[in-house]
Amino acid sequence: MSIQIYAGKKNFDTQKAERFFKERRVPYQLLDLKKHKLGSREMQLFARRLGAENLVDRKNPDALSHPVAHTDDAQYILEALMENPRFLRTPIVRCGEQVTLGVDEKAWEAWIQ
Repeated sequence: MSIQIYAGKKNFDTQKAERFFKERRVPYQLLDLKKHKLGSREMQLFARRLGAENLVDRKNPDALSHPVAHTDDAQYILEALMENPRFLRTPIVRCGEQVTLGVDEKAWEAWIQ
């Protein structure tokens, strides 16, 4: 089992995700989206599991000033997020093909059982 936490910046939810796995001694990999460029397959997986429109951080002023925050066109959203990963809602937590957005301790608990 491989847990990956994709995060743009160390926000409260990212810290909560890290703490959840640390407390349970579950190894995880923190992927900083400023350094780690997402691949199209990863982005497609996130969109399939979570919905492309849910990936956009609509509380981020930078994202709100970009057309990506005001469209439902999945293809456009994915292209914009590939170019500007800072518009992503984080943390995105992945375990194989399973993906969560934000803090979802019930799902994480099920993964590590």
